[in-house]
Amino acid sequence: MSELVTGEAVALELRPAKLPSRALAVLLDLAVAVVAYIVVTIAVVAATASLDEAAQAALSVALFVLLLVGGPIAVETLSHGRSLGKLACGLRVVRDDGGPIRFRHALVRGLIGVIEILLTLGVVAVIASLVSARGRRLGDVFAGTLVVRERVPEGRTGFVPPPPPWLAGRFSALDLSAVPDGLWLEIRQYLTRMRSLDPQVGWGMAQRLAAELAARTGAPVPPGVPPAPYLAAVLHERQTREARRAFAAAPPAGDRPSTAPGGVPIPQTAAPYRPEPPVPYSPEPYRPEPQDPPPVEDRSGSRPSTGFVPPA
Repeated sequence: MSELVTGEAVALELRPAKLPSRALAVLLDLAVAVVAYIVVTIAVVAATASLDEAAQAALSVALFVLLLVGGPIAVETLSHGRSLGKLACGLRVVRDDGGPIRFRHALVRGLIGVIEILLTLGVVAVIASLVSARGRRLGDVFAGTLVVRERVPEGRTGFVPPPPPWLAGRFSALDLSAVPDGLWLEIRQYLTRMRSLDPQVGWGMAQRLAAELAARTGAPVPPGVPPAPYLAAVLHERQTREARRAFAAAPPAGDRPSTAPGGVPIPQTAAPYRPEPPVPYSPEPYRPEPQDPPPVEDRSGSRPSTGFVPPA
């Protein structure tokens, strides 16, 4: 299976991670955790040199559990599945339905990871990943999670259909500041895959997204507007505002300074091209303008004399 499918039969643009990238991410996380464990252990042992051996052993076990077990659990919980190693490799831990993980998911993954990664040197995790169809280890199976690739090539992203012309500019006064990024992503994924969905499932999904978007914006869906065109029009309005802000951030050519600090001249770019207004079309047929006839050349003076005189 190459894609995640939610309970509403919506295919997400997230793909399960392969074993090499997952192994590299785990090695990076373990390297960071071991370095932190060694540094903290040396500092604690130096600070508690007066304690007996039993107290120092108990303290070492507590540090091991806190840093090598509790540390990854806390990082995955706070970062919603993106540890340092996974962030470097472009990976992320998500639920089976594509949603962000919570503390209980990270806790189950961390506790089982002690057995299949730390105690067995990763042998159990590798075998489980090779057997699983989506490359999941035992911690992912029991926690209901999956490690996916967060960086998807641009060529594989779907095409978002434009809104119908009769909805263009209708939502220009809508407040979109309260709409979260996760909802925008879900709307975009639905619009790119709505033609491949079952009609009933797609209609229900569009109604749910439209209702949630209307609740976030504070304005109800206009009567007579289907949910799918409504979602496409609002998403197009958001993209238009982002493009307007991006182009408005650059100063015009006339406001740019001509010299930099120190008197160094700055090359000025040419003024933007402004085409001439088009000539209005005239339905009259083409009529050429009248021209004067060419002059008749007088060749009498250039003829040679023959000696013949016409009779009087």
